[in-house]
Order: sequence, then structure tokens, then C-alpha cells
Amino acid sequence: MTEADGTEGGKPKSDEAHSAFSAPPGMEPEVVEEDQPTSEFAVPEGMAPLPADEPEGSAFAAPATYSAQHSPPAYVPPAGGFPIARMAESPWQDRMRTMLRMPVDVRPLAEPVQRPSESGPAVGRVLDLTLRIGELLLAGGEGAEDVEAAMFAVARSYGLDRCEPTVTFTMLSITHQPSLVDDPVSANRTVRRRGTDYTRLAAVFRLVDDISAHEVEITLEEAYRRLAEIRRNRHPYPTWVLTAAAGLLAGAAAILVGGGVTVFFCAALGAVLGDRLAWYCAGRGLPEFYQFVVAAMPPAAIGVALKIAEIDVRASAVITGGLFALLPGRALVAAVQDGLTGYYITASARLLEVMYLFIGIIIGVLVVIYVGLQFGAQPNPDEVLQIPSRPVLQILASMVLVFTFAILLQQERSTVWIVTLNGGVAWVTFGALRAAELPPVPSTAIAAGLVGLFGQLFSRYRFASALPYVTAAIGPLLPGSATYYGLLSIAENRLDAGLASLTNAAAIALAIAIGVNLGSETSRLFMRIPGAQSAAKRRAAKRTRGF
Repeated sequence: MTEADGTEGGKPKSDEAHSAFSAPPGMEPEVVEEDQPTSEFAVPEGMAPLPADEPEGSAFAAPATYSAQHSPPAYVPPAGGFPIARMAESPWQDRMRTMLRMPVDVRPLAEPVQRPSESGPAVGRVLDLTLRIGELLLAGGEGAEDVEAAMFAVARSYGLDRCEPTVTFTMLSITHQPSLVDDPVSANRTVRRRGTDYTRLAAVFRLVDDISAHEVEITLEEAYRRLAEIRRNRHPYPTWVLTAAAGLLAGAAAILVGGGVTVFFCAALGAVLGDRLAWYCAGRGLPEFYQFVVAAMPPAAIGVALKIAEIDVRASAVITGGLFALLPGRALVAAVQDGLTGYYITASARLLEVMYLFIGIIIGVLVVIYVGLQFGAQPNPDEVLQIPSRPVLQILASMVLVFTFAILLQQERSTVWIVTLNGGVAWVTFGALRAAELPPVPSTAIAAGLVGLFGQLFSRYRFASALPYVTAAIGPLLPGSATYYGLLSIAENRLDAGLASLTNAAAIALAIAIGVNLGSETSRLFMRIPGAQSAAKRRAAKRTRGF
């Protein structure tokens, strides 16, 4: 018999050659086309298949009863939750803030403004350029939120959409993840030197604006060249102009608190001497704390000398004018702004810096007052709080104070006149509220709110930073008189009155900072901010409470 007959060499096959699962002789085995495991999402047997004209659904697809009109309002699709055309109509600061507050996976994927090469964007160079721009902004005193927005704008413009910038007081970092399966690329930079130069700050903002603009083509080489020019540019005002501005500021502040012509020149002389001593200490590498200690001594010494000589002038106004030139209003506003916008680490570091500088001023003035008391100086504490009402002269003095403050901040000449007008409006508002017997703290907050409102509107009109339009304008509102009264009371061993006055000065300073920030936020009511309509109701909550 043959093998087809089931025999081999005339012998039947062994039973071991048969499988327990093989079909018995005489039965036709089932024909299985392909043995494949079934999915838990497959349609079970017996269930009617989907109609031919209806595509098979996904586990993540909406159910049949779902209506697009009742979709969740907070959902933003990855391809763009709001029209890109609407975003292009707004300043880059607002566009970038809107996207930074959104998760990475739901940000709109717009076409890059600056076209990368065929091999893709140079990730390392783009991240380095981004960090260098952020360093200049942070060193110039810009708030952490605006620094992050600028960094994100630069990275996004050169094709790096999936970026996350992070800013603290001395450290900047940025991470780029090309996709969910690729390794992220991170870079960081440390800010070691800080300097106040609002002209340089404005130039960096113009560079970021050009990089973010759709109609401007800037290569990486061109951006690096412009950034190098910004770093090399000299300050707009020479040193002697800055020293003269410090003297005029102190003299105008002395007039503001009731001084006369003699007091004006004495306060100006004290501020000039303090400024020169501070420059000398800076040249010797002393920390900024000791520079403030030294700078506070000459105005206080001149004021004490006038009391010892029994010259019939308002000596307290000389010391108060010197304090106006030293109080760190710029750092205080930036600190409170970072705290109110959710950057608590940076805000804490800035407030600690303000505290150290303020303590340096206190030490310098207290040492001089204590020595003057030992030599028989008899200051009149009530004289500090009895400021005569001279509306026209005080308005002019406040505008001179703002004008010189803007020069000390190295502002562009085109912005000096605008901020001077803004400061004059703030002082007129403060004076009117005080004449209506409103307490000092709310009066200061309202006046500072107007400063923030107008400053933010000016900055959006010119696509620039708001700091040059705000910082100098708050100069007349700084609590110089309350600070000096507190220091004088402590020197005379009246600790309760002294601490109460210093607490009042701190409250006024915080009112200035909060008012400026509130005015800036109020300005957004008058501007067209891009973003999904669904997120508009909770934008502030997302930024502050993390929801």
C-alpha cells in the first residue's frame, strides 16, 4: 500500500503520529483562513455589523448622542483652538502669554514666522539665542512673565513649537521636546550681573517684535548680530549727566515735601556726594548693600549739620529728598508683579533684595542721625509730617522728579516726556484724593493704578516694555517722609512710633506696587486679547491658582 492509504512499508502508522486535536478519519476538517487574536474592541458574534456607509468608530470618538453644540467649552483642538489670524492682530506679548498658559498638546500649531533650513531648525543655536535674549530682559528688571513670553516667542518663531521656558531670579532654562518619542533638549543660563538700562531693554523688545512679526524675515545670524550690537551699545547718558540727575531728583523731592531754595541745593549736593561715593564703592567691588549704606549718609549728614548750625530751614526735607533718590521702587514693583502673576520664587527673591537695600538705607541714615544727636542736634519730628500745601509748585516738582528719575533709568529720550506726563497725572490724582481726606494708602494705590493703566496702554501702542512708562512715574508717590519719620523716631528711642511709621511706609510701598499691577491688568479690558472664548472666563484663575 502507498502512503496515501495510510500505510508505510505495509505497516500501519503508529497512534503517536495522530494528534488529539486532529480530525478523525472520515470527517472533513474545518478550513481556518487565518488564526488571529481578536481585540476586546471587536464586534462580538451575533451583533449586527455597522452599515457600509458608516465608518468604524474609535474608543475615543464621541458617542452617537453627542452634539457639537454642547461640547465642553474648555477643549482646544491641537490644530488650533482659535483663529491664527486673530492672534496675529495682537502684540506678541499677549499672543505668547495666551499660549504659555495652555498645555503643550493643545497649543495652536502655526506656521513658523522665520523659515528654518531644509534640515530643520538649529535647535542648539535657537535655544542659545533665546536664553541670551531672556538674560538681557531679566537683568534689566523685566518681570518673569514677560521674560518667559519673550523666550517663547523667539523659540516659536524659529520653528521650536514644543518649548517650555522657565525663569527664576538668577536662572533661565528652556526645554524643547521635538515629539513624544524623542529625547528633550534642555539649556540654561545664569544671570550674574544686573543693570538698569531701559534703552537696552527697549532695543531687546524691538528685536523680539521683529523676530515675531510675519512680515519681517530675520535669520539666526542676523538676530545674533543685532543682539551683539545691543550688548555693545553704550549707555545713552554720560556719567556726569546721571550724577546731575540724581542731584536734581533729590532737590525736587525736597521741594515736594515742603523745602525751599536753600533746601533744594542742600539736598541736591547731598545726593551728588552720595552718588559719587556709591560709584567709588562699586568700582572697588563692594556689594550693592554697602553702596546704599554709603549713598544714604551724605544727605543725612547735611540735614543734621543744618540742625546743629540752627539754620532756619526745613532740614528734614534734605534727608527726605535723599531718601527719594535711593528707595528701590523699581525692584519693589517687579517683585509684587511676579508674586501676583504666580512666580512666587522670583517674587520672594526680589522682595528679599528690596529688604536688604532698604535695610542698607536705614543703617546709613540711622548712623548719621545717632551721631548728630550726640552732638546736640535737635530734629523736630512734627516738621516731617507737616507738609505745606503748594499745589502748583508741587506739581512742577513732581514732574521734575519723574523726569530726572527717567534719566537715571537710562530711558530713551522719546519716552522721557511721556513718563513725565504720566507721573504728573499720578501726583495730581494723589493730591486731589488727599484733599478729599482719603487716607494715604488708598490714595496712593489709586494714583499708582492710573500709572499702571496708562503705562500699559502706552507700551502696547508702541509694542514695547511697560517698565519705561511706569517705573519713573511712581517716584513722587514713594514713602520718603514716612520712612524718615520712622528712622528719626527709632534714633530718639521711640520704638513704637518708629516701627509704626516704617510699617506705614511699607504699606504705602505695597500699595504702589499692587496699584501699578492692578492698573496694568485693568488695561487688558481695553485691548483685544487673543484666546479661546471658553478660556476667557478663567484666564486669571488659571494663572494664579493653577486650575
